Amino acid sequence: MTRMEQSLVELIPEALLAAGAVAGLLLGAWLPRRRQWLVGVLACAVCGAGAVAAAVLATGPPATAFSGSFAADPVTGTARIVILGSTLLVSLLGLGPLHGHPRQSEFFVLLQLAALGALMLAGAQDLLLLAAAYLLASVPSYVLAGFRKDAPGTEAALKYYVVGALLGVLMLAGITVLYAAGRGSAYPLLRTELPEASAGLTAAGTVLLLAGMLFKAAGVPGHYWLPDAVQGSAAPVAAFLTTVPKIGALAALYRLAAVPFSGTSAGWPELVAVLSAASMTLGNLAAFFQRDVRRLLAYSAISQVGYLLMPVAVAGRDSLTQPALLFYLAAYALTNLGAFAVVCALPRIRTLDGYRGLARHRPALAVSLTVCLLGLVGTPPTAVFLGKLEVFGAALDGGLGWLMVLAAVNTLASLFYYLRWIAPAFAIGPSSGNGNGNDAGAAKGAPDGAGDRGGPFAPDERTAPAAAIAVAAAALSLLLGPAAGPVLAVLDGPLAG
Repeated sequence: MTRMEQSLVELIPEALLAAGAVAGLLLGAWLPRRRQWLVGVLACAVCGAGAVAAAVLATGPPATAFSGSFAADPVTGTARIVILGSTLLVSLLGLGPLHGHPRQSEFFVLLQLAALGALMLAGAQDLLLLAAAYLLASVPSYVLAGFRKDAPGTEAALKYYVVGALLGVLMLAGITVLYAAGRGSAYPLLRTELPEASAGLTAAGTVLLLAGMLFKAAGVPGHYWLPDAVQGSAAPVAAFLTTVPKIGALAALYRLAAVPFSGTSAGWPELVAVLSAASMTLGNLAAFFQRDVRRLLAYSAISQVGYLLMPVAVAGRDSLTQPALLFYLAAYALTNLGAFAVVCALPRIRTLDGYRGLARHRPALAVSLTVCLLGLVGTPPTAVFLGKLEVFGAALDGGLGWLMVLAAVNTLASLFYYLRWIAPAFAIGPSSGNGNGNDAGAAKGAPDGAGDRGGPFAPDERTAPAAAIAVAAAALSLLLGPAAGPVLAVLDGPLAG
């Protein structure tokens, strides 16, 4: 097998996703509107096949593709499976509400392209590929944020784009500085050259590069766009924005910490630790008195970035860091998508008070919501609980005991605003009905849409897949927690290159 053929084999999941996006675009141009749902089915099939291919490739030894610019190792393999699985769930969340929508095929094509960018972020081992992946993950996401073409969606897309363009330019400037300081863009070369380069240049390039990556991860200080984008976009898009780009960005940050920045004196661990503390604290404080469920989940996503940055800050100091980060990423993705699946299953309810009486009308959804929200807190035996234990242990072993204490305090504090959502769901009393933020776009066939038939808790055939996903995600979160031991063992392993 030639080197080119081997490189193509290592990129099978990415190639499948790219081929699915192109095929979906062509199908959408020729299929009548009533058959556009086939593009969504194709997207689901491609994501499923890509996840299977990623799992098969993950059983092999670490490898690189295209002269070492892309790494295929445990970090990439786990990120592939989680990203493709998450994109599959988001595609299923959008199939029903988007049925008959005039731009149904474009939605699934954009979803696949944005996911492809996240995959490339996770495996990038060259600064130039990292920049290209950043753009590929960003541009389709801007369009998805404004997909409904209403006033909130337009505002969401505009804020998302403006912040992304600004921090993207800063990131490109950082890449330029690091290229000059390290005399190259490949991570193995930078690992050798950056310790000998100017400390000032290296520090400036690191800070600027972090600006762009924290935008993709929605961590402080690049977090401002997320609450508005999540509130204004369609519910399936909001689920995607709070999950998939974050996985790619955090995997990329871990690789940067473990390879090119591992021997520098630029203060990477201290800087990332401060950003971790700021993200978890500001996210929790902002979420305390939110009434809109989407904004609450958006600030929750910001706080979760703080926990996920903890192993990035101590990358290379302890063997726990890599499996802790990867397991937490998978647990967070599953639990967060489960919470958003409940939001998708009840598209006409937008505030916490609107969930009053949910347990009486839809007990399965109420239980699923409770499991997912308490899972985000880190309540045993959910998967996030085991992920947080591993992350806290990695931080402590890496010499960041103060950060572990702060994270534990923030975890306890976050219970307050999650209970503010759970309590109305199990309260006895009449629901406040559609007056809690009826989605005006729903009646127009927007991705949230389930019409206005029946009460706010009335089941609808278009939202039935969302309800099923919520139940399945809650169940898997409970099952993944006790199975953490064998999973963590699989996630360990050397990086490629």
